[in-house]
Amino acid sequence: MIQRIQTIYLLIAFVITGVLPFVFPLWILSNGKSFLFMQSQVYIILFGLSTTLSVLSILSYKKRQNQFVINRLNIILNLILLGLFLYRSLNLSGETPAVSEKGIGMFLPIVAIVALVLANKAIKKDEDLVKSVDRLR
Repeated sequence: MIQRIQTIYLLIAFVITGVLPFVFPLWILSNGKSFLFMQSQVYIILFGLSTTLSVLSILSYKKRQNQFVINRLNIILNLILLGLFLYRSLNLSGETPAVSEKGIGMFLPIVAIVALVLANKAIKKDEDLVKSVDRLR
């Protein structure tokens, strides 16, 4: 399980969606307070689902097709999360008094998507290898 490269990519996606949102703020309000994901229930649910899907994908290492599908769902979920962040940042631009600075937490879904795409490429490569060995039998 751990010796496969896709597991490393999935662990990176898990850390990005499960640990780093607690550290990095999504944006900093005009009064100087950091807005963490825990202050909005929608972000809590989406980050929680993404983290859960990453763990589920890591644990289903014996079923590569299921792992591939779970990763695709996780990519779609991170795209939705990224869309919400983009919508929020475009509606509340830096010139209004509501938001003064965008945080690094808004870019976490992009890095998670990259890690999940790399994991899917590695899963596909493993699946092709297994199919080629089956043809030789």
